[in-house]
Amino acid sequence: MRTVILGERPHVLDEFIARRQALGQDTFDEVWDGEYHVAPGPSAEHGRVDYELNALLLPRARAAGLVGTGPFNLGRHDNYRVPDGGLHRGRPSGAFLPTAAVAVEVVSPDDETYAKIDFYAAHRVDELIVADPLHRTVRIWQLVDGKYDETGQSDLLQVSAAELIDGIDWP
Repeated sequence: MRTVILGERPHVLDEFIARRQALGQDTFDEVWDGEYHVAPGPSAEHGRVDYELNALLLPRARAAGLVGTGPFNLGRHDNYRVPDGGLHRGRPSGAFLPTAAVAVEVVSPDDETYAKIDFYAAHRVDELIVADPLHRTVRIWQLVDGKYDETGQSDLLQVSAAELIDGIDWP
């Protein structure tokens, strides 16, 4: 369900957002060009695929000198997305990170994963890995001249989408 409020934002909405923040329910919420997106927490199937994917990527990330994170805020406080995970050069710190070497997304029903692709490209995320538990697919894009090319291969991690699909114990 999508809700759009035109005009001045009602006070009750500010209270709703503040309550989500106070209760820690805003972990996956995002701000898209000043528009607040409330995202539900992941399902068990989503969590399982995320865990499986992380187990496959972690040794490759370490070999490539990349540091992993779980969900993180990519962008600025007024315009950010929250991928399910990231692999970073150096030691990332702070509430908002300007980019990542690799962003990892696990698709949930009715989520906005694919609508984030241009944002990730604009923030110079080198590679994007998207796993879809429902369809048991993994797709990999690489940034080429500021745009993503779906290659099915991660050069940074030396792994193909086919290898990841075969390595995941799908729900």
